[in-house]
Amino acid sequence: MFPIRDHNPSGRRPFVTWTLMAANILIFFSYWGEIDNARYMNAFWYDWSLIPARVITGDGAYTIISAMFLHGGLMHLAGNMLFLFIFGDNIEDTMGHFGFLAFYLVCGVLASVAHIAIEPGSTVPLVGASGAIAGVMGAYLLLFPKARVDILLILIVIFRVFPIPAWIMLVLWFGMQFVGGIGAGSEAGGVAYWAHAGGFVAGVIGAVPVWLRLGGPAFWKRTHGEPPHPEARYTVTSRVPRIERR
Repeated sequence: MFPIRDHNPSGRRPFVTWTLMAANILIFFSYWGEIDNARYMNAFWYDWSLIPARVITGDGAYTIISAMFLHGGLMHLAGNMLFLFIFGDNIEDTMGHFGFLAFYLVCGVLASVAHIAIEPGSTVPLVGASGAIAGVMGAYLLLFPKARVDILLILIVIFRVFPIPAWIMLVLWFGMQFVGGIGAGSEAGGVAYWAHAGGFVAGVIGAVPVWLRLGGPAFWKRTHGEPPHPEARYTVTSRVPRIERR
């Protein structure tokens, strides 16, 4: 089960979201040709990925940022970029371009800090934008809990797309990270669960000032948790947005 799109049009072009996606993609393909070269990649990961045991000694602090723009494979990159594409534009629309960029980077840093705190002696390289993107998802949960998200459900040979409220999808995703972190360790299966969970919590907390500026509980009451986009109309009965183009 994974999201493929949301029903939440943004009011401005998400230049920062697009730039972040482009940066991640271009950086990945800059070393993709060497990804099967173990000698090259071992040196590359040491120089640019986040290695907690190294950072905890004060060496390679810059990797807390650089690791956010690296990915271990095409599917890793594609999954992260899909989530950023779905949720990033609305948070950028709400926070503004520069505010969103700062928010994204801070969430990524705090996700890495959470990972280091849980696994300070780990020598396994950590790469990926998922900690920062988890922060974006946390902000989305607070600001647009009832936005509709189309989910692709795959059951062996059955494929089904159906919309669900964003809060259900996001809470389930966070729950899987939390349970995965407790039950399997932060690096089991190559997944840094606590980095995801830490980024998500940082995103929820970091979005609180924006939520309060919009009205806090009054914002939820006014929009019923739906996207408050000026082009979206909501019926009294369904609360499902009906978009009209001017």
